[in-house]
Amino acid sequence: MIDKRHQASLGPRCRPFTRRWVAALAGLAVATVAPWIAAGVATADVPARPLPYTPPPGAVGQDLVPGTPCSTEARACVDLASHNAWLIRDGKLTRGPVRFVDGDSTDPTPRGTFKVEWKARDYTSREYNTPMPYSVFFAPGGIAFHQGGQTTPSAGCVKLNPRDAEAFFDDLQVGDEVQVK
Repeated sequence: MIDKRHQASLGPRCRPFTRRWVAALAGLAVATVAPWIAAGVATADVPARPLPYTPPPGAVGQDLVPGTPCSTEARACVDLASHNAWLIRDGKLTRGPVRFVDGDSTDPTPRGTFKVEWKARDYTSREYNTPMPYSVFFAPGGIAFHQGGQTTPSAGCVKLNPRDAEAFFDDLQVGDEVQVK
C-alpha cells in the first residue's frame, strides 16, 4: 500500500490508477489462492479424506485386521500405498484410517515390522533442526510417527496432523508392534 505522502507526490492523474492497480492485484491474489484452498492444498493440517483399504487378491483368510493390510498383532498399521494409518488394540481398530505424509524417493519410509523404541513429546531433529512434536520412534535411523505439515514429504517419518499425532503418542507404548506395508 502507498502511504499518503508518497501518493500525494504522484499527482492527481496517478492516484486513481494506483487504487485500481492495488485492487486488481488483490483480486488476482484471491482468484489464484481460492482454488488451492478449495482443493485442500493450502490447508496443511486438514488432510484429505482417507481412502478405504481394499485387501489385495489372496489376502482373504489371513489373520488381518478388517479394513487394513496388517495382522492382528500390530498396534499401529501404516499403508504406504493409500497413505492411511490405523491404531489397533486386541485385533480391533481404535483409530483410523487417518491420512499421513511419508518420505519421498530420496528418503523413503521403510517397510517392515518394527517395535516402538522410544517416545518424546517435544523432540527436535538434530539432523534437520526441525520440531517433531509427539514423536514415537519405531525404526532405525530416527523414523517416527510425529506431528508435521501435510504438504511436503518427510525424511522417512510418518507425519500426522496434530490430533492424530497426539493420539498415536498417547496410545503407543515402547515395545508395541508397528507394521508398515
